[in-house]
Amino acid sequence: MDLYLKTTLILACSLALRVHAQKDMVPIEGGTYIPLYGVDSTAVTIQDFLMDVYPVTNADYLQFVKKFPEWQKSRVKRLFADGNYLVGWEKDDAFGDGIAPDAPVTNVSWFAAKKYCECQNKRLPTVDEWEYVAMADEETADARKKASYNQRILDWYEAPRSFDKKIGSTFKNYWGVYDLHGLVWEWTLDFNSVLISGESRKDVDIDSNLFCGSAAVGASDLMNYAAFMRYAFRGSMKANYSIKNLGFRCVKDVIKI
Repeated sequence: MDLYLKTTLILACSLALRVHAQKDMVPIEGGTYIPLYGVDSTAVTIQDFLMDVYPVTNADYLQFVKKFPEWQKSRVKRLFADGNYLVGWEKDDAFGDGIAPDAPVTNVSWFAAKKYCECQNKRLPTVDEWEYVAMADEETADARKKASYNQRILDWYEAPRSFDKKIGSTFKNYWGVYDLHGLVWEWTLDFNSVLISGESRKDVDIDSNLFCGSAAVGASDLMNYAAFMRYAFRGSMKANYSIKNLGFRCVKDVIKI
């Protein structure tokens, strides 16, 4: 591919969905927090960023695959998405009447989610960014010590799944973000980094048993159990997996002048 064509394709990717690039994003003020990882955890610093208010919907993703047909269900390379990719969609350019347009898109691989965000000049959130925003309830930036908040998350994890719920059907948190809990799980940029990062802060206890669900049963508080479930789920995935209850949303770095 010559340089001109390559440059044109890059520009097309970054500009094609510009109409939606800043739509429904809210600012997240950076700070520090203590993640799960174990008793030897240290504080993690989060920089300011923007986050999508809602997960990416079926309607959003349909527009993406129409503009970039290499990500349609019949054309995507199996290296980038397994056989469950968009499995419920009626055809390449239509998801059908059985799928709600304003429900979160699922059965999308990490590669596909990452590319979608890049084509809007955004990216997937890191695990730390996602957890930082997700620890908020309606009134508090860090609600992890509230029993009612923690129980609500566990109740969702235990409830039978319904995959036709619309975005915005869960609570709006402190930052103005919906659906981090109660709708679908979500991809993160470094979803398996806790296991393979090589970073001392994250690898102080690399025992894989830490990340299985049974290891969290004896956790000292409910939040630990819920967090263990998320980390166990992330640690079990590969980047080409497409899972029925797994969607995504995008974030954007704040450029400081």
